[in-house]
Amino acid sequence: MSEKAAPVVRKRDAERTRSELLEVATEAFAESGYAGTRVDEIAERTQTTKRMIYYYFGGKEQLYLAVLENAYRGIRETEQSIHAGDLPPVEALRQIAELTYDHHLNHSSFIRLVSIENIHHGEFIKRLDGLRTLNQPAVDVLEAVLERGRAEGSVRADVDALDVHLLISSYCFFQVANQYTFGYLFDRDLLAEERREHLRSMIGDVVVAWMTAPTSA
Repeated sequence: MSEKAAPVVRKRDAERTRSELLEVATEAFAESGYAGTRVDEIAERTQTTKRMIYYYFGGKEQLYLAVLENAYRGIRETEQSIHAGDLPPVEALRQIAELTYDHHLNHSSFIRLVSIENIHHGEFIKRLDGLRTLNQPAVDVLEAVLERGRAEGSVRADVDALDVHLLISSYCFFQVANQYTFGYLFDRDLLAEERREHLRSMIGDVVVAWMTAPTSA
């Protein structure tokens, strides 16, 4: 191996190690919260050492903050993958809603982390100064779709992008966050494979119906 290639390999190995640590730490913090998670446990799960984790992240708090930021980055990158500008506005709104539903169901650890942060009044998320900037594209994508829809008259003009984001997020979040209580009370598994397409279509239908309804006089 050439001297030039060696640093590239080391960089890739470091990136892979950091990614693996983040993945395991995400599950650990989602299961036990910040206070209930021990760095020793994460080290054991990854078959590495506590010193190695501190080398990559600096400490338990920095690791938790990295987990939070990475979790939010995941949903934002998923939203960006839609290329909403290539779709008619109404179809773009449906795809954003349905893709968000898919992401939430496939990343239940993200829902648990957000729930834990809300229990603690956003204690840690407030320390991530760049997270608002990271999350702004979620609203920007929707706003761009709505602007096109308003211009052609296909969507109502009295609803803003944050309203749409709130509706989609609340529906999708509920499916995972309340699956056990809702399932017990109504004897229905929200995450059952045979109902996923129905529930996925439902949020798409709700968003489209709401955004194409006539505005009140």
